[in-house]
Amino acid sequence: MEDKELNLVDHLEELRKRIIISALAFIVFFAIGFIYVDDIYKWFVRDLEVKLMVLGPSDIIWIYFMLATVVAVAGTIPVLALQIWLFVKPALRPVERRITLSYVPALFFLFLIGLSFGYFVIFPMVLKFLVNIGGDMFVTNFTADRYFSFIMNMTLPFGVLFELPVVVMFLTSLGIINPFVLAKIRKYAYFVLIIIAVVITPPDFMSDFVVTLPLLLLYEISINLSKFVYRKRLKKQKEDELIEA
Repeated sequence: MEDKELNLVDHLEELRKRIIISALAFIVFFAIGFIYVDDIYKWFVRDLEVKLMVLGPSDIIWIYFMLATVVAVAGTIPVLALQIWLFVKPALRPVERRITLSYVPALFFLFLIGLSFGYFVIFPMVLKFLVNIGGDMFVTNFTADRYFSFIMNMTLPFGVLFELPVVVMFLTSLGIINPFVLAKIRKYAYFVLIIIAVVITPPDFMSDFVVTLPLLLLYEISINLSKFVYRKRLKKQKEDELIEA
């Protein structure tokens, strides 16, 4: 009983260590983002024909914090993934350790690809649609707060969703999920992804289609990658059983 309690304390201490390292990484990247926030701001507004407005002094600091937070999240993702890997590493076989470690940089790059898809494809499409609705009835002026909040809403969800294949591979490697479960819940997953696509896009078929198709494709890619990892995992288990026998 005492051994179990000591083991639990060790695990909690290790988890605390990983959380602290991830939190420190977030703070460091946040500071870096805050230092270069002026350059980041100018890059985002480079194509705007109007100058963004603020309604009060607090809006300015809020924009700074928002942009720095995006930099911090993007920079912390590989650090957080590495800390998760280090936490579960003792329970993995040597082969599983090498395979799962390769997922760390993949998470970062897929997050960036998702952000790029949201910013360069979804954001301009939705913005153009919403501005055109008003036509000549309204004077189009944007506050910096609303404009950047809109950008975040159009990009961050895709950064997270595009990591689905790697997350699925990682969980399959740990034996938490398998491709049969993913295939079984396919229709429910499709329904959720379609709802997400409809909610974040303008109410026209083409916009819904442009967003829905990549999300469904990501799910199918996730299933196939899960199958690949699952087969390799079973093969390795059988080889280990033969060696032990």
